[in-house]
Formats: sequence, C-alpha cells, structure tokens
Amino acid sequence: MIRFASVIGCLSLAFFAASANRSLADAPNLIRELDNAFVRVYEKVAPSVVVIEADKSAQDGVAEDGPDLSSPDLGRTFHLPDALTHSEASGFIVRKEGYILTNDHAVAGAERIQVRLKDGRILSGRVVGADNKTDIAVVKIEAPNLTAVEFGDSDALRVGQMVGAIGVPFNMDFSFTVGWVSAKGRSQLTPDTMYEDYIQTNAFINPGNSGSPLFDLDGKVVGMNTLINGSVARGLSFAIPSNLCRDVETEIIATGKVVHPWLGITIIDLQKDALLQDHIKGVESGVVVQTIESDTPAYRSDLRPADVITQVDGVAVATGRDLQQQILKKKVGQSVELSVWREGKAMKIALTTAGLPSDLKRVSNTAPPAPAAPSIGLQLQDASPAGAMVTDVAPDSVAASTDIQRQDVITEIDGKPVANAAACKAMLAARDPKKAALLLIDRKGQKRYAVLGK
Repeated sequence: MIRFASVIGCLSLAFFAASANRSLADAPNLIRELDNAFVRVYEKVAPSVVVIEADKSAQDGVAEDGPDLSSPDLGRTFHLPDALTHSEASGFIVRKEGYILTNDHAVAGAERIQVRLKDGRILSGRVVGADNKTDIAVVKIEAPNLTAVEFGDSDALRVGQMVGAIGVPFNMDFSFTVGWVSAKGRSQLTPDTMYEDYIQTNAFINPGNSGSPLFDLDGKVVGMNTLINGSVARGLSFAIPSNLCRDVETEIIATGKVVHPWLGITIIDLQKDALLQDHIKGVESGVVVQTIESDTPAYRSDLRPADVITQVDGVAVATGRDLQQQILKKKVGQSVELSVWREGKAMKIALTTAGLPSDLKRVSNTAPPAPAAPSIGLQLQDASPAGAMVTDVAPDSVAASTDIQRQDVITEIDGKPVANAAACKAMLAARDPKKAALLLIDRKGQKRYAVLGK
C-alpha cells in the first residue's frame, strides 16, 4: 500500500506540474480529476478481466508447494493432495462470444480449467489453441454478451507513458496497479520463448498476474503481462505487445494454431560480434547470418553465413529484433527480398518463407567467445568432394574458442574455396596474422561461419 500510495503521489505531482498554468487554488480539483481518471479506467477494464484456475498433473506425481519467485513464471501454484497442481493466473476477454487471452504457460498441460468472472460467475473453459513461441493462448468459455476489452496500438506506445494492470497476484482478485512504460523491445529474457519483444514497465506485477492486461489511461489494452525479472516487486515487469497478441489471437481462433514464417537462419547483430566487425568493412549495422539450417528457405537460396542483412523488402533492419519483426509480418510461402552486404558488395537475395517447425528451439543472439590462445589448434583431413574436415580441435585454442568442432568441413577461407586439407593449412598459414580470417563451415548440412582472431 505504501508503494501504491507513493506512485499515486508522484503521479499527482506530475499531473499538477503539467497543468502549472492553472492556479494553485485548482490543485485539489486537479488531484480529483486524476483520482477520477484512475477510477474510470479501472471500471472500464475490470469487467473484461478474468481469473483462470488450471489443474495440472504434477511431474512424477509430486506437486509444487508454491511458485519459484526467481522464476519469470507469473502463475501461482498450490499443492493438491491428489498429485495435481492448482494454479491461478489472469486473462482478459477479447471477444464477447467468450474468447479469452492468457499466457500459454498458465494453461499448458491443464486437465481442467475454470474461469471466474468479475461478476462472480464461475465457468468451465477450454484451450482453443496456444503458441509456445510467443507464450500466448486462447481460452473459450460459453457465455453470452460478455464485455470485451478495447485494444490499443502497442507500436504507438511511448516510453514514459502511464499504464495500469489488473490481475490476481497472490490470490488477490482484480488487483489494480499503475506505473510507467520503462522501455520497449526487450528480449533475451526467457530460454524457451522464441519471439520476444517485451514492453518493460514498473507497474507492480506478482505471481498470479500472468495473462493480465496492460492498458493505457484510455483503458485500451496495449499488452499482456507475462513475466517478472528476479524476485517479486523489483519494478521490472514485462508484457507482450498487444499487436502481437492480436495477430496470434486471430490466427488461433481461425485455425486453432499458429504457424510462424521462417527463413531457417540463426542471427546476431553485427555490433555484437567484435571479431566479425573487424573483418567486415563498408557496413556499420545490420544482422549477420550465423548459421543456415539444412533444407530450409535460406539453404535453398543464395544466402551464405556471414552475410549481413541490411534490408527486408526495402525496409532497413539494424538488429535481430528488426529482422524478426519484418519476417513475422510476412505470410508462410510469401516471397521476400533481402538486401545483403557480402565481401564489400551489396546484393539482393530472393527467397520464400516456410513454416517454423514446431519443435525448433530459440538460439541465443550472443557473440562467440573471443579467442584465448595464439594457436589455431586444428587437425585436418581431406573432405569429399572438396574442403577440409576437422578431425581434432586442441583445447584452449583459437579454433576451440570460435566453436569449430570435429567433423566440421571448412569450405572457404576469406571468400576463397578450400580444395582439401593441404590447401586449407596453406591458406591459414599464409593469412595476415594481424587480421581475422573468415571461415565458412558445413556442419552436417548446416552452413555456418567462424572467425579466427588475430
């Protein structure tokens, strides 16, 4: 309560400062206006918020005693004597016919779902479909003329903008908190969610808030609260943008599932790979192709590892998030033109998106470790039909530091083809020791690159 009162006090001061042209005598009225604004926005959104109770089988027949507060999971879990876990989370009605948005982790594996409405009704729910790549699920209840939320445009949301949340933290039904947007475009927060574009806020979120709406002062939903970072109430709360929620919701309701467009590559921001930055000249920003999976759209195109993607259909991309957002806007089977920088030259590469495999895991967008030893540390033999196969990698060598592995086949060095093991050794020995060398590698059908440092 102290924290909430403090937030309200700060907001009141901010509101008053923004209206400094009005007389001091108007101060009580300004505060009342702010007070009424919060009441109105709560009364508008709260009827659309629901409590989702899910009973799940406990792993190995053992139920958890409660939530791990260091976990990003905002579901609240209770022990049941029949080897089930009973979890509480939040959700919000998006269509008056009874469709509800919540987090996939809140309902995944549920054997029974009950939905409690603001008016006290308790209804059975079923999962229409879910997408673990975005952690979004749609639940359906059977009830007429429900109150659905109004969506806002999360792309137009500004850092510093005031937002609110209504959920069920720690079994405290329909709790209302407020705060500000602290940042946008946060990613790399969870190991399993592939598409991350979180809105960061300081609105207090706790276990049980999973799936609750994040909304602006007009009561328009701009996100879905999903996780916290670290322990409870540290002011680091994260929400899935409403525009992504709406795209996933629409596809799930229409087809029962979500198929994301995919190129078949793993990527890294050029600015995050210092070794490659030193090797690539003529381009300041872009997205580097780290690997190309076999039998994918990228594999069947002219795209190569270490290519720097700078545009998608003419739209500039400076980061992996930019590229991901542009590809997500495409349809499966749609043609895409990539602008690429390779070996000092700009080129266009066309390919056609495919559907993302359901079992694919996210690969972290992090740079390889810097080399720690002067020795290259490679043992090689001839590969068929061409190239040099790695038969051994010395520990603590440059090769080991750049993740070169046994059975990797080196096919090119600095843009020049490698004929065999002897040619590879000669090319490595002749390289300028003051410059990094770019190796193209075939790893059991997967194309990738490695940079041998200076």
